[in-house]
Amino acid sequence: LIALAETGQEGREQIYGESLQAAGIRGEPRRREVEPAGGKVALSSLRTGCGPRVEYAYLASLCAERLRGQRPSPPDGEPLGELLARSCRSVVVSCLAGGGDPPEELERLRLAAGGVWEQMSGDQADDPERMIEAALRSMRQELLDGVASIGGRLGELRLDTDIDVSHGVVRYLELIKLAALLERAPGQSVADALADVNSRLLAAVTPLQREILESSTLDEELLAGRAAQPHPGAGLIGGAGGEPSLERFLPMRGEGVLLSATDIDTYRACPLRYKFARVLRIPTEPTRSQRFGIAIHQVLERYHASGARTVAELMELLEVSWRRSGLGHGEREAALHAKATVALRRYHERLAEQEAQPVWFERSFSFQLERHQVRGRVDRVDRLPDGSHELIDYKTGRPKSEQELRRDIQLSLYALAARESWQLQSSQQAYHYLLDDVKVPLRSDQADPERVRTAVIEVGEAIMQERFEPTPSAAVCGMCDYRIVCPVAEG
Repeated sequence: LIALAETGQEGREQIYGESLQAAGIRGEPRRREVEPAGGKVALSSLRTGCGPRVEYAYLASLCAERLRGQRPSPPDGEPLGELLARSCRSVVVSCLAGGGDPPEELERLRLAAGGVWEQMSGDQADDPERMIEAALRSMRQELLDGVASIGGRLGELRLDTDIDVSHGVVRYLELIKLAALLERAPGQSVADALADVNSRLLAAVTPLQREILESSTLDEELLAGRAAQPHPGAGLIGGAGGEPSLERFLPMRGEGVLLSATDIDTYRACPLRYKFARVLRIPTEPTRSQRFGIAIHQVLERYHASGARTVAELMELLEVSWRRSGLGHGEREAALHAKATVALRRYHERLAEQEAQPVWFERSFSFQLERHQVRGRVDRVDRLPDGSHELIDYKTGRPKSEQELRRDIQLSLYALAARESWQLQSSQQAYHYLLDDVKVPLRSDQADPERVRTAVIEVGEAIMQERFEPTPSAAVCGMCDYRIVCPVAEG
């Protein structure tokens, strides 16, 4: 992206947008009514020598990874770098750091200008408005380019058609997210606005779209003020047993794997099932029980997010969520609806009677364990009378047995996440089984952070090594969604 100004930096906002066309970057810039303090000159004026000698030339790559391969197209003749070095008193080539090398076109221009890369502090870097605008333009063009491809696949007999559509929908939602951030209230930070926008978007998506949206790195890029970079090991990992590598399909983040508690449980139960679900992403039809559980979670999420207080409001949200989930009102569905009604009324009563104060709902976390990234979301966090906190995860299934709790790592992972991501040094954890109105706390001897660390690292390394050997058994295979495509399914 090229912007030239005669004096100062006050006019860069307008010059930046208008220079997109000259830089050969597709997409209509979002205009700002900013009058430049000094004049601006076109590349053609520099080339012909009819324009004045300018003070500064600004060349910026605000979203370096998204703009890779889209090289500036200056007028024919003298290379752009040499032209700028000859015609401008100062040439600044900027690239947001992201762990990788600068785009080669910027590196070429830097060499022509005879400069060196210099690390800039946060207060020196460009403001977040430009970063968001650049991402919006680039992603909008990506979405438009992908529409024809997605539409062409709808008529094909493919297992992943719904995944293609969901990815397209999520990309559109990310455009809405960026537009909302640009229109946020004056003085509101990106981080504060992002939390509110995310909660509203997540309330309106399908489970698959939610998974894709939550695994996106866009939020991290925005908060860190940088663009995503490919991990250094890209293309270097071979498949196990000499098979073709699946590396490009792995959910990589940086040099490691992106993991959640569900991912870890799935892999430990059967690595091949993880491969089907998270690597190949073979779609499955949600069961009635899964849709029921999602519906109840959405009711409670929207109840607390909206600031509702009454049972009537809770019941109204149940009806809305029930319709959206497509559960219907057959005999089995009617029985589930009756259970949900009773469970939610009990939930409201328990909430009013307890001494603990709920302080966070659907609070997300993200932290690093060695080279792997762990992400997730805690349904509810209560502040207890003694000032400590309790992490609560809602469940709509049967309560876990003592043996199952000893093997469980979800709540222990949440405790570790609270320390690493939220700086809550100590907390209690519990499962709240909504249909039974039972809260089952995790005993202190069951919350072993070292066991969690070991599990995360072992699973992450095994996934990177593409170790997806099946572990068939009647118990595991009997509940697996991928029995029809599994070559070793039992039962």
